[in-house]
Amino acid sequence: MAQPAWQDPVLLAPDTAPVPEYGSGSLADLLPTLAAGLEVPGFEARIPELPPADRNCVFLIDGLGWEQIKAHPDEAPFLHSLLPTSRGGTGRPVTAGFPSTTATSLASVGTGLPPGEHGLPGYTVRNPETGELMNQLRWRPWTAPKVWQPYPTVFQLADAAGVRTAQVSAPSFEQTPLTKVALSGGSFLGRLSGEERMDVAAERLAAGDRSLVYTYYSEVDGKGHRFGVDSDAWRGQLMYADGLARRLAEQLPPRSALYITADHGMIDIPFDEHSRIDFDEDWELRAGVALLGGEGRARHVYAVPGAEADVLTVWREVLGEQFWVASRDEAVAAGWFGPRIDERVYGRIGDVVAAAHDDVVITASVNEPHESAMTGMHGSLTAAEQLVPLLEVRS
Repeated sequence: MAQPAWQDPVLLAPDTAPVPEYGSGSLADLLPTLAAGLEVPGFEARIPELPPADRNCVFLIDGLGWEQIKAHPDEAPFLHSLLPTSRGGTGRPVTAGFPSTTATSLASVGTGLPPGEHGLPGYTVRNPETGELMNQLRWRPWTAPKVWQPYPTVFQLADAAGVRTAQVSAPSFEQTPLTKVALSGGSFLGRLSGEERMDVAAERLAAGDRSLVYTYYSEVDGKGHRFGVDSDAWRGQLMYADGLARRLAEQLPPRSALYITADHGMIDIPFDEHSRIDFDEDWELRAGVALLGGEGRARHVYAVPGAEADVLTVWREVLGEQFWVASRDEAVAAGWFGPRIDERVYGRIGDVVAAAHDDVVITASVNEPHESAMTGMHGSLTAAEQLVPLLEVRS
């Protein structure tokens, strides 16, 4: 039923947003659960549906959400056939964490911590020490990695406990700060082709009586951003990734468990003025804002000192029917970033946090021309972005 013109708009309350399953069914819970099964000291099984295995491999396909697999059985017949195995045979997905973006999710995977603790709570966030925006995917401007994210990775702790540990990925990722703070520990094996990565991952899995191997493929996400998840280019990459997953599964050594997961899903955003709200052209949204961080569907808004309440009021009035708009304290209290926020992380979160509910983004055409031109987007708390598979193959 259409809302009467005289009726006040219904604003989305921050505490009505779906909160990731931190502690029992999020990406941050996967490696601690596997490490517990490998008897690495200090870990406990957080995802109770996963039985232990001596050899564990995680294959992360960037950008491949749960809903995308369900919607494409013809392009991904192998992955689709594994949907009933997800999350230990329950047939359920896990959640990425907020925001549902690569830097945040990879840090959650590798450290076993929610964003409020590992401290990478967005694509770009303010560094409270400098007042500058920090791009946590590209690590610009340069920031000391171990200061920004001081916790050890699960890989490092597993390697120290005698588990044969390896990451198999593109060679260009080996020395990146994000890899150092999120995925380091044991051996890094750079391989260019997806097929080589699958073969080497299987070899490393077999190399130890207890092993933990991670491998990664990025181009499903890349094609989705550029062309959208409704494009032939994206479908082609999905078909390729499906073949890679099958190739790895067919090479598993005995006593192995393969988990196929993702860092986030994705949705396509139409190129029209109703779906793309340009911050750089909107005087009302810009008023009182010192810095705009995050990304189109998960914005961190940093106010001019003293203008925090006014910015929250305006953003809620303008966007509150399409976005969950929260103050920093409201987002923290609602658990968006996890059950606990480290003191060093608190100031990285926006004075206002806006998470998209509808198929809409806040672009910045002048300051973020590349990101603003993307077709496929992600970052928010909706099912299409948050829900990711945890498909399982055992030998």
